[in-house]
Amino acid sequence: MTSMNLEAIQAALREAGIDGWLFYDHHHRDPIGERILGLDEKAHVTRRWYYLVPAAGEPRKLVHRIEQGRLDALPGTKGLYSSWQELAGGLEAMLGGAHRIAMQYSPNNAIMYVSMVDAGTVEFLRGIGKHIVSSADLVSQFEAVLSEQQKATHATAQRAIDAILAEGWLELGRRLRPPQGSAGRVTEFDHVAWLSEAMRREGLVWENGPNVSVNANTSDSHYEPTAEHCRPIREGDFILIDIWGRLDQPDSVFYDITWTGVIGREPTEREQQVFRTVCKARDAAITAVEAAFAEGRPICGYEADDAARNVIQAAHLGEYFTHRTGHNIAREIHGPGAHLDNLETHDERRLLADTCFSVEPGIYLPEFGVRSEVNMMTAPGKAWVTGRIQKELVRV
Repeated sequence: MTSMNLEAIQAALREAGIDGWLFYDHHHRDPIGERILGLDEKAHVTRRWYYLVPAAGEPRKLVHRIEQGRLDALPGTKGLYSSWQELAGGLEAMLGGAHRIAMQYSPNNAIMYVSMVDAGTVEFLRGIGKHIVSSADLVSQFEAVLSEQQKATHATAQRAIDAILAEGWLELGRRLRPPQGSAGRVTEFDHVAWLSEAMRREGLVWENGPNVSVNANTSDSHYEPTAEHCRPIREGDFILIDIWGRLDQPDSVFYDITWTGVIGREPTEREQQVFRTVCKARDAAITAVEAAFAEGRPICGYEADDAARNVIQAAHLGEYFTHRTGHNIAREIHGPGAHLDNLETHDERRLLADTCFSVEPGIYLPEFGVRSEVNMMTAPGKAWVTGRIQKELVRV
């Protein structure tokens, strides 16, 4: 749990031309706000509380009398309420002088990842003359920007997972073709178990996964084999492996990649065509991000998505690219920063310096699917891919 950086928040508000950032919670409905403010995410919260960080001056609190110590860890003056009438009056008083107010809200729910405040609260605030704007870019700045130590944890996970995946391809070959000559039996789930054990030995943790899939299952981008529901891996199969993890320590950052290959044969021309198209789309997004950072030019998530999606659409395969191009990566595998997305959402959040995200276009035909996933890291003036980049289909 980190402490709130009041000075940095107020500077960001002034730069954005916002009068204040209003945090609001009830029964832990806003984990984003809790993390930014450094509050206890397991505290007993049964009554509504409000915390205003103004662009300048002292913060203000409004808390219920029976939970009046809930925000005592934060600086600022405190107002109390018990009745709904006192709550309404207290809110109007604490917001006096502030007109343009940021909240965890997104117009039309366009960036649903930050839509934590309920419609009724927004309606009330509008009713007392407040203009509510989205905190999406502020959340990115205070939740997705990584420290040098966090970047180092990503690099450590990257080295471990790249090595595990490379050895995993060799292990598949050994298990399918054991020295005694008889064909070995291995399932999708068997290889998930092998990869999982290899990651555990490296001190990595993760949620769900990894994903190992063959043939038509590779077209299900969120396929999850289980011991009861999986397919055998055989000679001649097309295979996809999606693997992710982070160090088992606080604030560590994920590394998340996807590679594809064929087993015991050369790829077909169709497989090669789809793979080359996905790689070209991936590289177009990488280049767009690299160029923007090198030139000091802002780039939004949707623009990077467009760069990849345009390549796949030009190949007349756009209908088979059914998800966004990438997602923010931080302490969560799908982090709170900008995603590379102009399909599921029109993500106008900027790709900020010192953030990490995936680039992972895919084409999912009925018989097989290809996804090529890398991670990018950014810094002022530069952006780069953090791990290995697949250039050709793996031959197992």
